[in-house]
Amino acid sequence: MPPRAKAPTPDLVDVLIIGGGPTGLTSAVSIARNVHTAIVFDSNSYRNERTAHFHMLPTWDGKNPIEFRDISRVNTLEGYETIFYEDLKIEKAKKNDDGLFEVTDENGKVWKGRSLVLASGVIDVPLDIPGFDECWGRCRFHCLFCHGYEQRGSESFGVLAINDVAPIPIALHVTRNAARFTKYVTIYTNGDISKVDDFKAAIGPTAPFTVDNRRITKFALGPNQLGITITFEDGTTKDEAFLGHKPLSKLKSDFLAKQLGLEITPQGDLKVSPPFGETTLNGCFAAGDNSSFLKTTPNAVNCGANSAAGVASHVQAGMYGQKSLSEAMQEKPA
Repeated sequence: MPPRAKAPTPDLVDVLIIGGGPTGLTSAVSIARNVHTAIVFDSNSYRNERTAHFHMLPTWDGKNPIEFRDISRVNTLEGYETIFYEDLKIEKAKKNDDGLFEVTDENGKVWKGRSLVLASGVIDVPLDIPGFDECWGRCRFHCLFCHGYEQRGSESFGVLAINDVAPIPIALHVTRNAARFTKYVTIYTNGDISKVDDFKAAIGPTAPFTVDNRRITKFALGPNQLGITITFEDGTTKDEAFLGHKPLSKLKSDFLAKQLGLEITPQGDLKVSPPFGETTLNGCFAAGDNSSFLKTTPNAVNCGANSAAGVASHVQAGMYGQKSLSEAMQEKPA
């Protein structure tokens, strides 16, 4: 079982934090530094649960994210008495007329807080191509800073340029990332022939990139469970060391966003105001993958710290009947 506080969890705290990944954990330990109480609710379901290691976080690069979460809890519990952890899924959320937030867990218990941080992340939407889900996190990578380095020196990689990766500037960005690890990169358009000439013109004469517009019918783990085998509509196959592709994503707790009446961006993220990540509902903050373009661990940590500063300002200003710093920064000049 993940570590928990020895003392009973209070029913009313300063901050309710939904999400127990790097964002929520950072928000909790940060808010503790200003002597605030908080509960972190963790459903124990994570976007990176298939990954045995994560990267770009100093002292934790290449280590197991489960170990990171457990040790983060222990570290916070050893240093602070105001942070509590509940391994529960939150199913309902609302803001009452008295300004308090109220959430209901999977067992029907109600918890109250003076502010709310949504740090529950996103869910990747698998493509409707057989084998896509099986390859996720093993040989199909959404971020070539998080993955790919271990496959450096391979002969060729692939980039699937559809959906979020379909725009040529984004596809070339991912392809250039991939080229750091390999001799050749193939850009797969999955049957879209409309931009092949534009791709070739943008690639130029020197880059080791090619474009393949054949339709893909199947993905499979490669020989000996290494790499990926791509099967095309014409029956031929191609082996790649990995396939780079960022799938579409959706809010993991989209039902909570609807219950709270939060605005969503055209990209499907929660709309927030910088620098603290306050949503369109006063006192409710969003942090991490659910409100960021860059959905990476270091960014999640940064967003968690920013949200803590925001909720601290919200709670403290409320104690004295004042406007929070976030509210003041969002006001338009007269």
